[in-house]
Amino acid sequence: MARHPELLIPASSLEVLKTAVIFGADAVYIGGEAFGLRAKAKNFSSEDMREGIVFAHEHNVKVYVTVNILAHNRDLPGVREYLRELKIMAPDGLIIADPGIFEMAKEICPEIERHISTQANNTNYGTYRFWWKQGAKRVVSARELSLEEIREIRENIPEEMEIESFIHGAMCISYSGRCLLSNYFTGRDANQGACTHPCRWKYAVMEETRPGEYMPVYENERGTFLFNSKDLCMIEHIPELVEAGIDSLKIEGRMKTALYVATVARTYRKALDDYAESPEIYRKNMPWYLEQISNCTYRQFTTGFYFGKPDENTQIYDNNTYVREYVYLGIIGEVRDGRCRIEQRNKFSVGEKIEIMKPDGNNIPATVKEITDEDGKAMESAPHPKQVLFVELDREADVYDILRKKEE
Repeated sequence: MARHPELLIPASSLEVLKTAVIFGADAVYIGGEAFGLRAKAKNFSSEDMREGIVFAHEHNVKVYVTVNILAHNRDLPGVREYLRELKIMAPDGLIIADPGIFEMAKEICPEIERHISTQANNTNYGTYRFWWKQGAKRVVSARELSLEEIREIRENIPEEMEIESFIHGAMCISYSGRCLLSNYFTGRDANQGACTHPCRWKYAVMEETRPGEYMPVYENERGTFLFNSKDLCMIEHIPELVEAGIDSLKIEGRMKTALYVATVARTYRKALDDYAESPEIYRKNMPWYLEQISNCTYRQFTTGFYFGKPDENTQIYDNNTYVREYVYLGIIGEVRDGRCRIEQRNKFSVGEKIEIMKPDGNNIPATVKEITDEDGKAMESAPHPKQVLFVELDREADVYDILRKKEE
């Protein structure tokens, strides 16, 4: 049976959730202020979560909430209370890694689907069958699986059971988050959502009889970043993902900006829609997908483990420097008398050339004609992030359009 996979987009805040919904998500996944694995993300207050779920449902988009820490005893009373709150908010699914939390969710809010997080390291169909028998609707595959292995899982699990797989974004150097480097170096536990990403740091060796003399660590002539991986990107392999029987194509990035989410969401949305219409259209539009996906912040791209174990040319890269093509200026909240209300994110000035990024895939060049603050006072430039501004452009723009500019 042909499957039509859902496009699942991350959201770090209410603003980003709304962006994901407008720019093409079928579903979004979010975290509350506790018990998720992105403690440094902005995350959602209870009020924002309620509003976000209502907004998504009004647009026929599902919301999944992460409750995917590996819990200690001290966490359990709070988890129980949190699940009671989520029962009232009624998201479409809970993403869970810990069996104890899974049992609590089954008891407290059995009507909400339970999905098994990639943090549970789901690498075989026996594991999928186990979680199905416990009442899980969906299992998120470990990033370390090949498409061949996922195909075999699909053939050996119930037809109604869903497979979710990451197809874009940052990859971990350990088995799906089971890294202790952060805990060891900083006391911040990756399994409690506080990872400091030491895999992205640069390392040297010091010999004990020569303190203070640092020697570079060379894997080979390319550099010293021993743990650092490229970013996953499967935009060129939508047919293989669909044929493998994956139900939900997941984008990583619950700490990313609205610009990143909008860029990735609308690109994969168009790729999926084009492929569903015609594989020929999908292939024809590949240059556009690749151009658009390169506009967002990324490291270098790899297909990860999907086509077998990565070698040094696909998994490990020689530096951890992000490539950034565009700067996020803000998202349009309303348009009044031709003036766009935005919450500013980065500096821009009157007369500057920027772009209006639209959900339909168009990027419209525009010039900033005027900037005023909330009191109507004119400004030559907008230097301070997060202030509310009214911007007049020489082109028409709509609510939820993204404003961006080329990186200087």
